[in-house]
Amino acid sequence: MDKDTGTPAAGVSTAKIASALLRYRVLAWVTGLWLLLLTFEMVAKYGFDVDTPSWIAVVHGWVYFAYLLVTADLAVKIRWPIGRTVGTLIAGTIPFLSFFVEHRNANDVKTRFNL
Repeated sequence: MDKDTGTPAAGVSTAKIASALLRYRVLAWVTGLWLLLLTFEMVAKYGFDVDTPSWIAVVHGWVYFAYLLVTADLAVKIRWPIGRTVGTLIAGTIPFLSFFVEHRNANDVKTRFNL
């Protein structure tokens, strides 16, 4: 796909980009919410010695893995540069950052591909 015009490359339709974007947006939010829950769990556990469930970290790990997959799928379809791809992947590890990065990326993709 041509970065300047926003036209998809051969074999990548705007419908495929739209569905990849939707998957990315959902997983960015779910990852961000689970990360916030994990953060609160860690503060409660280590800061206030509260007995917390250990499965919160496991669920966040699997959700983050799914986030990595759908983000990579979107990045390949729209040919993000490696720096933007890695930055977007890392956004799922910093509380609140996934929400901001998702908003910026979604607006950019919608604008570039008229979605």
